[in-house]
Amino acid sequence: MARIAGITIPSDKQVWVALTYVYGIGRTASKAILAAVKIEPTTRVKDITEAEEKKLNDIIASQYVVEGDLKRLVTNNVKRIKEINSYKGLRHKAGLPVNGQRTRTNARTRKGRAVAVGGAQPKAASKT
Repeated sequence: MARIAGITIPSDKQVWVALTYVYGIGRTASKAILAAVKIEPTTRVKDITEAEEKKLNDIIASQYVVEGDLKRLVTNNVKRIKEINSYKGLRHKAGLPVNGQRTRTNARTRKGRAVAVGGAQPKAASKT
């Protein structure tokens, strides 16, 4: 099991897929990193050498913002737009979609579970 940027990546996966387990590295960045290090993207993680692993770590550390630093950066950006009360900040505060998606239907991930409105069904007759 190789450790890249502080994350233990799975050893039976191909290197380009395993690199995407690091927060902040997607498919495109993964392939660019491997091209820079000159590693075949389809090789398995268990087959890369210590030297290649060190090169991967060096390039990621020098050229990419990943993991904790990136999460902190994103959190600070969201906190800043909340503080200045921009439209996006207000949407973040309200727990609604931020980027203009429709909310009449859908948006359940952001809004949470649907709550039924009281009084929508007629009351059942009760025995007296």
